[in-house]
Order: sequence, then structure tokens, then C-alpha cells
Amino acid sequence: MIKTFFKWMFRIIIGFIIGSVLLVAVYIVVNPPFTPLMVIRVVEGWFGGKSVGITKTWKSYDEISPNVFRSLMAGEDGKFLKHNGFDWQAIERAKKVNAQRKGKRLIGASTISMQTSKNVFLWQGRNYVRKGLEAYFTVLIEALWGKKRILEVYANCIEWGDGIYGVEAASQAYFGKSCEKLSNREAALLAAIVPNPRKWSAAKPTSYIQRRASMIQARAGGIPTPKK
Repeated sequence: MIKTFFKWMFRIIIGFIIGSVLLVAVYIVVNPPFTPLMVIRVVEGWFGGKSVGITKTWKSYDEISPNVFRSLMAGEDGKFLKHNGFDWQAIERAKKVNAQRKGKRLIGASTISMQTSKNVFLWQGRNYVRKGLEAYFTVLIEALWGKKRILEVYANCIEWGDGIYGVEAASQAYFGKSCEKLSNREAALLAAIVPNPRKWSAAKPTSYIQRRASMIQARAGGIPTPKK
């Protein structure tokens, strides 16, 4: 009985590894059609009586203004081009800070690669199973996709408001233009609301968002965009 159990567990694990590697490999050339969060939001709308649907339009890397990528890196992950998916210094710092924040809001140390793994393949949450899978998929996309593809998928899958997903939908919703034409300031404003897009607006930024966007804009000037 125990032998049979472990045999099936082994098969399940091997099947998951093969399936996940194949899926990540497929997404090198095929754009993810939807994410788990999109499905979750639709279901939440059904039960909450507020159905907002899904608005998204995929744009390739070259069709997105470089200002967007620089602003996202400046706002979310300044070391994106240097690390292998994990910012270990930020992780250690977060551990120390969170250990002193009992009962208060915890800070995170997720890189753009980690956020992409979560957005594309997983559900929201902070439990150890989800975090472990996030780390696993982060290793896979860093190895198979490369920085350029990670940024492209990230920018196209971010939730940027109720029912708004991806930079093209966000650019049209907030500024009435294509993401190809976003200025430094507009890209910084979009990056500034990424942490809480259902509460904040890039079109009607609060004083806090204005300050955050200015900080992002200043940092973005010294960040290059990846070539591969």
C-alpha cells in the first residue's frame, strides 16, 4: 500500500515537472491567452454582482514604448537585469523588517521574474506551497525565456485596474493612446499604480502617486532595456 502510494506520488511529480517545463517552453513563442487572476476576478464579479469582464490587447516587445519597461524596472525591480530571478539582498532585508512588523503590513521582495511567474502560472496568496511554486517557475522562465521575454509577458499580464490587463489596455484606459506612444511621465504613472491598481488611478493620481511617479521617472533614466 505504501509502495503504491509513493509510486503514484513519483508519477504525479514527474508529470508535473514535464508538464510545467513544456508549458513554459510553449510560452516562449505563444502568448498566454489568460492568467489565473483574470479568471478569479471574473468569478469574484459574478458572486459580487459587479462583473467587469476582461479588457486586454497583447503587444509585442517592440510595440511597447521602452519608457514602460524602464519605469516598471525602476518601480518594481531595479536589479532586474542583474539578478537570476531572485534579489537575495532584498529578501534578507524583507525578512528582517517583517520580523519587527508583527500585526502590521508586511513588505515583499518579489522581483519582476517572481511576479511574472505568479501572474501567469499561479494564484494569489502568501502560503508556502504557492511561494515554493513561484520560485520553481521563476527558475524556469529565467532559464527558458530570458529577460526580454519576461518583461514582455509581465507588461502584458499585469492587472492595471478593474478588468484592465496589460499595458495596451491600461494606456488606452488612462491616457487614450497606444502604449507605443507613452511618455516618460505617463509610463511612470502606470508603474506607480502597479502595487494597488484597483485603488489607484494613473489618470487621476493622488499626491502620493504623483510623488511615487516622480521617483520612478528619476530612476528610470539610468536603466537600459534588455536586448535579449
